[in-house]
Amino acid sequence: MTGDHTSTAGTGAGTGAGTETGAEAGADTGTGRDAIVRAARRAFTLRPYAEVTLRGIAADAGVSPSLIVKRFGSKERLFNTVADFQPAADALFAARPAVLGRHLVLTMVRLRDELRGDPLLRVVFSLGRDDERTLLRERFREQVTDRLAGSLAGADRELRAELIAGQLLGLGATLSLHRPDGAGTRTPPERLADLYAPGLQLLIDGGAARRDPREPVSVGG
Repeated sequence: MTGDHTSTAGTGAGTGAGTETGAEAGADTGTGRDAIVRAARRAFTLRPYAEVTLRGIAADAGVSPSLIVKRFGSKERLFNTVADFQPAADALFAARPAVLGRHLVLTMVRLRDELRGDPLLRVVFSLGRDDERTLLRERFREQVTDRLAGSLAGADRELRAELIAGQLLGLGATLSLHRPDGAGTRTPPERLADLYAPGLQLLIDGGAARRDPREPVSVGG
């Protein structure tokens, strides 16, 4: 991967003619764009950038390499799309803090259904990789964790944002691990939110007032 990639990714290149952003890739019009993005996510998160080819992605997606070039322009721009968490973050954080926990769960389930895959989980496969895949972690932290921290109140908001991000990744991993016939797949989204959202909301709100563990607890009247 050339040094140009860093500047391309940092400036959001890939939105010009012959390319598309992550948001556009999420709306398939029957031309194979979703399949290309899903195949690219698998390829770029599981293998070093230098080993990934447009021909291989095309074969996995069931399209021609020329279609990838037409839609995304180049391998570098396609990688930039895969490394973009902004569309998912926009949807996930589109609620006021008081109801954000439930919104996060319902939106995660909806996005997984619409995208036929998890919108965030690919970052987990980039852990421990000292190559171009580090960009996925950098983007995730900037577009998801840091953005969430900026919307929270309290001195420990950065910690709580990291824990919330971890819980979202855990939810996605659990649903993926037990598909296609796991209990989570069979459970209505509203029920999933009933069970999972309170823990998220506790982190969003900052939890109950802290008590000094050395302070004696009053028992009885």
